[in-house]
Amino acid sequence: MGRETVSSSNVTVTFDGQRCIHSRHCVLDRPDVFVPNVKGAWIHPERATPDEVLELAHNCPSGAIQCQHPDGTAMELPPLVNTVRVRENGPLAFHAELVVAGRPDGLRATLCRCGASQLKPYCDGSHTAAGFTATGEPPTQESNPLPRRNGPLQIDPTTNGPLQVSGPLEVVSGTGRTITRVTDTWLCRCGHSANKPFCDGSHAKAGFVSGD
Repeated sequence: MGRETVSSSNVTVTFDGQRCIHSRHCVLDRPDVFVPNVKGAWIHPERATPDEVLELAHNCPSGAIQCQHPDGTAMELPPLVNTVRVRENGPLAFHAELVVAGRPDGLRATLCRCGASQLKPYCDGSHTAAGFTATGEPPTQESNPLPRRNGPLQIDPTTNGPLQVSGPLEVVSGTGRTITRVTDTWLCRCGHSANKPFCDGSHAKAGFVSGD
């Protein structure tokens, strides 16, 4: 499934099928707007208010759902706190003003941490078939409050290695607990680190090939 854009009189919705990780918030929260299992048109922004469509976009962790005003201006604002949520047995869900591999990349993205995605650095759902297991509740680390908690977040996928993340970031567990606060860190994406979600160098021994 590719990119689809559907407009009503007061909102434009863009859906990127490649980015979707099937969290299903959209079809469960508003099955009248995102209608599952139908042939033909399945996105109906005219059935919701702009604020309701914006809420659906906010609940899409991968950024597959984006919404704009009819004139093309953005509706979603950057968060006040940059976060990455460690999803149980799944990807890293970022919410920040993202710059991925040198390119602006919206405000939400789910990046692979199992090593099996064919769409690296993005998650494509391969962790399920690969049987990837990794806790979403790593231990809390001592850290100090950041002087600034938002702003651009640079994510650089290193060749055959981890994600280097630069900028203010709070690493958050699946239940919302702050694991640590950083301004520069390396996050595992090979699936082999014994210190997930952080890199411990295991990619070299595992022979990880990033392919991106």
